[in-house]
Amino acid sequence: MSSRQGQRASSRAPRTNAPPRGPASTGLAAPPNPRRIALYIGLAVLGAVVGIAGTLVQGALFPGGLLLALAASAGLFLGGRVLTGTQLGALAPAVGWFIALVGLLGGRPEGDYVFGDEIGLTLFMLGGMAVAVMCATLSRLSYPATGTGRSGT
Repeated sequence: MSSRQGQRASSRAPRTNAPPRGPASTGLAAPPNPRRIALYIGLAVLGAVVGIAGTLVQGALFPGGLLLALAASAGLFLGGRVLTGTQLGALAPAVGWFIALVGLLGGRPEGDYVFGDEIGLTLFMLGGMAVAVMCATLSRLSYPATGTGRSGT
């Protein structure tokens, strides 16, 4: 074996003085990703917009508007969950939605409310919170079936 082949063989050998690598950080220990943070903030703003629009729609067209507003809220919460693949993806728009609703339902200093005391608004708020909890606590996302259905292929 020539000295040239010995140098090649030694350069392929693993370094023994390198520190051992641990598993990659996940969850809250992972470094923050600016794109994901921007996505969550965008979902929260979109949740506030859907909350304001839902409050107006459910008040204008009571029975059908309430169902339409709840369906839009459910679509946003589930869409955020599917888009990010995390529970926080469903909770970020729910937080924006809830803050917008509390802001609209809160009284003004003069003592009057933006919206009157209606049963539809209460149903919209309670139904939206229930839908948000359901979307956030899904056990796992369902994926469309692809392939032949045989395992191992």
